[in-house]
Amino acid sequence: MIPLRDVIPSRTTPGVTITLIALNVIVYLFQLLLTPPGRDSFLYAFGLVPAYFSVIAVFTSMFVHGGLAHLGGNMLFLWIFGDNVEDRMGHGRFLFFYVICGVVAAIAQTALSPNSLIPMVGASGAIAGVMGAYLVLYPHSRILMLFPFPPILFELPALFFLALWFVMQFLNGINQLPLFEKNAISGGVAFWAHVIGFVTGVILIGFMKRRERQQVEWWDQVQS
Repeated sequence: MIPLRDVIPSRTTPGVTITLIALNVIVYLFQLLLTPPGRDSFLYAFGLVPAYFSVIAVFTSMFVHGGLAHLGGNMLFLWIFGDNVEDRMGHGRFLFFYVICGVVAAIAQTALSPNSLIPMVGASGAIAGVMGAYLVLYPHSRILMLFPFPPILFELPALFFLALWFVMQFLNGINQLPLFEKNAISGGVAFWAHVIGFVTGVILIGFMKRRERQQVEWWDQVQS
């Protein structure tokens, strides 16, 4: 199943969300210009390698992706959920929120696999925080889904979709716990970055949402 969009129109132009997507795409296009050895060196230079922890890499790793599917999936989720969270928080707060969620997620994953030699890359920890915030702000929203074979469009409650996504990340993270040393050699998805990023978003949104925008009835906008 592939999420396509939510049903909530944004009242403001999501400038930060658009800029973040553009930056991630630009970095990936630059990666494509490199030779295969150059791409590997780029991942190790700007990704976060837990065994060689770097504060700078915590930030740069959020703009580096390992492949087109990795980039496309992350940017699709950021576009679906980011515009409404940015609208509710305001541009400056949203950018700060996004970065903090990404930083906390990266540090948490590093703490759980401190000896890993595989670079952690991608914006998924920060985007997981955005998804957690969306769950709190719009639990009654709906997500338009595509089932590809055969192609079928249908809607799912956002609460169900996001809760299911979180549970899957958590269960995969539990399954990964005994395998950290193996992952240091073979690599793997940073599921705990997703889990911690999501939880961080759920917690932070209560402090960072703009109260004056809280009473807007978004379903009125959908019907108009």
